[in-house]
Amino acid sequence: MGRTLDVLRGVDLSIFEGEIVAIVGPSGAGKSTFLHCVGTLDIPTRGSLKVDGEELTRMSGSRLAELRNRTVGFVFQFHHLLPEFNAVENVLMPGLIQGRSRKELETRAWALLEEVGLKDRALHRPGELSGGEQQRVALARALVLEPKLILADEPTGNLDSATSAQIHDLFFAINRQRGTTVVVVTHNTALAASMPRVVTLKDGRVERDERRTLTAPAPATTASAAAGASAPHVPPTGTG
Repeated sequence: MGRTLDVLRGVDLSIFEGEIVAIVGPSGAGKSTFLHCVGTLDIPTRGSLKVDGEELTRMSGSRLAELRNRTVGFVFQFHHLLPEFNAVENVLMPGLIQGRSRKELETRAWALLEEVGLKDRALHRPGELSGGEQQRVALARALVLEPKLILADEPTGNLDSATSAQIHDLFFAINRQRGTTVVVVTHNTALAASMPRVVTLKDGRVERDERRTLTAPAPATTASAAAGASAPHVPPTGTG
């Protein structure tokens, strides 16, 4: 039999509605697994994962998929844009998959691309866009279904410093203007330093949880675990 590998080893953490949080730590600390648990892409092997008091570890796959599609937007280091479609089509794709009206979605997709500064590039395909432009399309796509939670895994890992700063500014603007909760896994020290809350993982545990604000909203719920290949974490209030 294969050896069990505990990626996260007992995480007890609450994330608050409307927060913007950086998750940092060395490679192998469990940051991506942590994010995948928040987004229900992975389910903890032990412990508890709750949203608004509802236990997600007991949900069926279909219910988890419904929750994920309704409340979570993902932005990854690699944009995962569909190369055969232009920017507008890529942005509205999650809504089309849900069977929503194309007319309604196109209006929203154009508005989002304008919001991220790409209105003039909306009809270009990914291969005709720079890396930073592709990442902005990916961010607009993550927002098209109006999620309450954005999860970003190394979103500026392949970008130069100037373009990274633009993406950082967009995350802060989205958080400020929409009240969207944003959780970003990053190795970018400048981005982490600008965050009001920074959670440091080391060896699958929370080593530090630093807040740079004096007040915070009341927690939605708390998740905890003793051990496991995946340990739980809590999305903000209203994500379930």
